[in-house]
Amino acid sequence: MSELLLELLSEEIPARMQLRATEDLKRLVVDGLKARGLDVGEARGFSTPRRLTLVIENVPAGSPAISEEKKGPRVGAPEQAVQGFLKSAGLASIEDATVVKDEKKGDYYVAKIEKPGRAAPEIIAETVTDVAAKFPWPKSMRWGSSPFQWVRPLQSVLCLLGGKVVPFEIAGLPSGNETRGHRFLGPGPFKVKNFHEYQEKLAAHHVMLDSAKRVASISEQAHALAKEAKLELVEDEALLAENAGLTEWPLVLLGSFDKAFLEVPGEVLTTSMKTHQKCFSLRDAKSKKLANKFLLVSNLVPTDGGAQIVSGNEKVIRARLSDAKFFWEQDLKHPLGEMAGKLAGITFHEKLGSQKDRVERIEQLAFELAGACDADPQDARRAAGLSKADLVSEMVGEFPELQGLMGRYYAEHVGTKPEIARAIELHYKPKGPTDVVPHEDQGDAVAVAVALADKLDTLVGFWAINEKPTGSGDPYQLRRAALGVIRIVLENDLRVPLAHFITLAEAPLTKIGKSTGSKSAESVQSDLISFFADRLKVFLKDQGKRHDLIDAVFSLGGQDDLALIVRRVEALDGFLKTDDGTNLLAGVKRAANILSIEEKKDKKSYAGSYDLALLTEKEETALAAAIEAVKQDTVAAIQVENFAGAMRALSELRAPVDRFFDKILVNAEDPKIRENRLRLLSEIRAATLTVADFSKISG
Repeated sequence: MSELLLELLSEEIPARMQLRATEDLKRLVVDGLKARGLDVGEARGFSTPRRLTLVIENVPAGSPAISEEKKGPRVGAPEQAVQGFLKSAGLASIEDATVVKDEKKGDYYVAKIEKPGRAAPEIIAETVTDVAAKFPWPKSMRWGSSPFQWVRPLQSVLCLLGGKVVPFEIAGLPSGNETRGHRFLGPGPFKVKNFHEYQEKLAAHHVMLDSAKRVASISEQAHALAKEAKLELVEDEALLAENAGLTEWPLVLLGSFDKAFLEVPGEVLTTSMKTHQKCFSLRDAKSKKLANKFLLVSNLVPTDGGAQIVSGNEKVIRARLSDAKFFWEQDLKHPLGEMAGKLAGITFHEKLGSQKDRVERIEQLAFELAGACDADPQDARRAAGLSKADLVSEMVGEFPELQGLMGRYYAEHVGTKPEIARAIELHYKPKGPTDVVPHEDQGDAVAVAVALADKLDTLVGFWAINEKPTGSGDPYQLRRAALGVIRIVLENDLRVPLAHFITLAEAPLTKIGKSTGSKSAESVQSDLISFFADRLKVFLKDQGKRHDLIDAVFSLGGQDDLALIVRRVEALDGFLKTDDGTNLLAGVKRAANILSIEEKKDKKSYAGSYDLALLTEKEETALAAAIEAVKQDTVAAIQVENFAGAMRALSELRAPVDRFFDKILVNAEDPKIRENRLRLLSEIRAATLTVADFSKISG
């Protein structure tokens, strides 16, 4: 067994593409080798700004020889079938095939195919050139006259198997045993024999091959410099990873900027330095206020201690922060209300009107939702009216990721109520599955109302014009919006009947609907609630909730209160984990099976009330009494949202159901008694349907 080492050296690979390219190279090469009969061991991939590297352990000397038989058509089959068989089996004539005797089905042809093994270098060369030609870069380029495409021009190809060069060419570059180190700190070529030597010599030539080690090195240096400056690093994992993808030998240096820039909100300065210069921000550890210091990551080891590099970055940072300060000062001259008036000139969607149209819809919906989250309706309306105003600001035009946050700052600047200002910032949340949710009990009830209104308007609007997610495509991030509604409602334990608020959100869209030929209001409501049901299933399943229990609750119909649905599912889950729950489920399913068989046989339904006078056995009368009591008790418990109480009431059915099936023959000889007992069974299902559809529950 030998080691395979592959390196593709090129001009700089964009940092955002490196991780995926590393995984793609590993997957495609390993899969390609195995598909060609070469079963290899563990594979590891690495990337730097200039290279993709792959090392694979336990590569055999070649693929094994294969002997197999291919069954063909019957003797005497049409000529077309025979020729197809010969072609697929690689035979020159039918005389090369063997005839197998089969007295039952008739004699048929069999081709014995012998595939000799192939040497590993041959398979590797074929695989690597094939992978390189079809590599799935998000963007690639051609250079020179070659039709070959790569993310950036290739400079060399290194490929060794057991220390020996595997010969092939990519884009006119012959493979070899030679590579290069850091572009400036170790540019000269050098030869290697194996991965261990390759990694050591790269390090000696100022290349840190493992991206995780580069991330760790940047983090360690950054924290050390921050501590030395008696400051705290503003943590940013994405920026760490990006800088690791921009450097092969990272060096962290400390710079500073004029304190006058600290008049601008810290998030603006941090975003500007990160976006334009990939620099880290520093802040005071106690006050958490931004300091006039920053950290940059260099790909050089300067002879002057970094003074020139720091000076150059400080000049660029000064210019960038000057722009940010200018935007801030200009925006402060225009109140949010004035900005909101300009939203009429921004199209939200050609079929859904302008941003101003949308804000007016959100205003009314937030006003209606305020009662559900104990918010002041007028504050909710005001916050919604200002929620999108910062979209026309200079700052958000430069840094779109600051929308909402800048609106809060502009609102605070003119003395807007704190809860309204916070709602302007928080109404976009949650932006993803790990993002925070505004909470009513933390003083953000207004934000909760506006956030729900914003997301419901988005969902209803795009459903109305039939722009729903399809498959994996979701250009308007509607799945994220639905998950946002679910999380806000559940984490705040809100009573939000979706059908009611979807209807309210649809009302302003009626005119648009008529002009776009959109779906009917009833269809939108039904489809959208089904969409919420699917999203809720995914959300609860990720939390370990049983999928079948969610179906059992949704099957009751009219279930549009997300918080109550979840509480019902949780209570049902707890009940089914008890002996009473397990045995009752078995009894209900037994009753349902008997009913299904008999109704199919008799071609009639036995749903409906039974005749009390025909209940002659004590087990029958006991079951009937229990059913009536359980119906009343479960309904009473559910009306006050006492789902645990409803389950306790339901457990009272367990013993009567068990005794009924132990002692009573359902299919009695007397047809009237038989029918009455079948109707009694149907009432078992009716009683449990107040809680859930037990037929949807597995087990």
